[in-house]
Amino acid sequence: MPYSNPKNLIEVAMGRQAADLVLRKGTWVCVQSGEFVPDTDIAIKDGRIAYVGPDASHTITKDTRVIHAEGKYLVPGLFDGHTHIESGMLTVTEFVRAVLPHGTTSMVIDPHEIANVFGLKGVKLMADEAAKQPVHIWVQVPSCVPASTELETPGMEITPEDVAEAMQWENVIGLGEMMNYPGVAAGDAKMLAEMETTRKAGKVIGGHYASPDLGKEFHAYAAGGPEDDHEGTRLEDAVERVRQGMWAMLRYSSAWHDVAAQVPAITKLCLDSHRFMLCSDDSHAGTLVNDGSMDRVVRHAIAQGLPAMVALQMASLNPAEHYGVSLEVGMIAPGRWADILLVDDLKNFRAGLVLARGQVAAERGKLLMELPKVEQPEWVKRSIHLKRMLTADDFRLRTTLKVERVTCNVIGVIENQAPTKHLQLVMPVKDGEIQLTPGVAKVAVVERHHQTGNVQVGLVSGFGLTGECAIATTVAHDCHQLLVIGTKDADMAVAVQKLAEIGGGQVVVKKGKVIGLVELSIGGLMSTEKADKVAQKANTILEGFRQCGCSLNNPNMPMSLLALEAIPELRITDKGLVDVNHLAFRPVVEGPAE
Repeated sequence: MPYSNPKNLIEVAMGRQAADLVLRKGTWVCVQSGEFVPDTDIAIKDGRIAYVGPDASHTITKDTRVIHAEGKYLVPGLFDGHTHIESGMLTVTEFVRAVLPHGTTSMVIDPHEIANVFGLKGVKLMADEAAKQPVHIWVQVPSCVPASTELETPGMEITPEDVAEAMQWENVIGLGEMMNYPGVAAGDAKMLAEMETTRKAGKVIGGHYASPDLGKEFHAYAAGGPEDDHEGTRLEDAVERVRQGMWAMLRYSSAWHDVAAQVPAITKLCLDSHRFMLCSDDSHAGTLVNDGSMDRVVRHAIAQGLPAMVALQMASLNPAEHYGVSLEVGMIAPGRWADILLVDDLKNFRAGLVLARGQVAAERGKLLMELPKVEQPEWVKRSIHLKRMLTADDFRLRTTLKVERVTCNVIGVIENQAPTKHLQLVMPVKDGEIQLTPGVAKVAVVERHHQTGNVQVGLVSGFGLTGECAIATTVAHDCHQLLVIGTKDADMAVAVQKLAEIGGGQVVVKKGKVIGLVELSIGGLMSTEKADKVAQKANTILEGFRQCGCSLNNPNMPMSLLALEAIPELRITDKGLVDVNHLAFRPVVEGPAE
């Protein structure tokens, strides 16, 4: 909402009109100049900043609210340059309820999760709700929906024509992460058309290059047009992205911890930090409510040796400039929205008072403003379509080989990273059925969009499941089929049955009994409940994982990516086991063990 007439701001700055609110004598964190300016006043009118300087007394009358900020830092509201609201299992409104008290006042969201379930209609649903919020939420149009058509059964499709239509929506800021990096490198017509449509609209093309290969394919990808990337996990990833003219987004989510490995590009190699950003990407509801959002990322970045000023630039000014909205947000300066945090200690960064668009929104972690009441339509609650109810027999893993041991292709989970390893493990066989060994569980994908009846069973290592248990979820990026892991076939069937009954969610079953459950009736992705309630229920899933022997950090995050064939190395879809590096199917059983 750009202001077309700055007259009121001019009048306040000149003292001819009273400010609505004045912050007095704080230390201005001036991210645009890299300075800490003491004893600064800020005068606010109509939600925007009219004056920043040493003395705003000329803007104060008896009708002006004055907040004394002595001993506190005046910090720009935090800007999350890349996040998926659906990963928090929350509606847009409840996501705001969770993050606003922690100081996040601007964000760019890519709703490609709901797009994979409901198509452009789902994106519009979230964009409309985003437009009603008291914070700044810009929307990226999902690009790779589906991630593929050959390797899985897609739920929906976003076409170049859909992208062109959505580019006209008021709060759309660009194209969502271009995950099909092999397609870009190969000159895929659909991918190129989506990016060209975005360029013509004058908007930003989001990137997603998940391969560790920084050779010809990476250079072709950069030449294709993606302007940023959050998939880097190594120092060289950050360096090469910036060198190639991209913006490096350093990600610190509930489960993807990629800041520590990449931030030495700034702290040790002394690269200019201007084209680096911090982002959250995927955050669990419990993380958002209890630990924070972008403030958590800032704290972590500072703990890795990044100077506080640089960390705050990467979480405010840099994303604002990248997306072309620095005249609106990203700094404390005249004309910008008064999104301002009062912070006691920059190293242990926590927002004391939060202003959003000039209104006191939260204090000491407690939300003080009303959020809009948004009713969800009934159609969003009908997204589970199974051909039939499954039984334990559907999860048996058989082989026709008449041997006692076989070599199997197994998905290897890496803690706190999105990529997986392609493992080859020797597994015992009994009566023609693969037997599990310690540390290895079954993983199955059940097609839930078109009643195809497809069920694919494979093996996964790294969750550490023990005993008799299963965990199932309808949050399975990006196609969001029904995904289940487990050590007992009967428990896997019970878990799938439970999610079909409740319309989607996550469930933990141990010895036939449900011990953890969060209902996600909105597309099988999001809850209709308040943020704190969702966080409590989501925590029962994490506790259920622990009771099943898993000690991974936020294990439901890596679980949710087991079917995402856009990230190396090995994944599973409803059509089979996918070798992502070669974009080809592999058998679960490779052959007899040598």
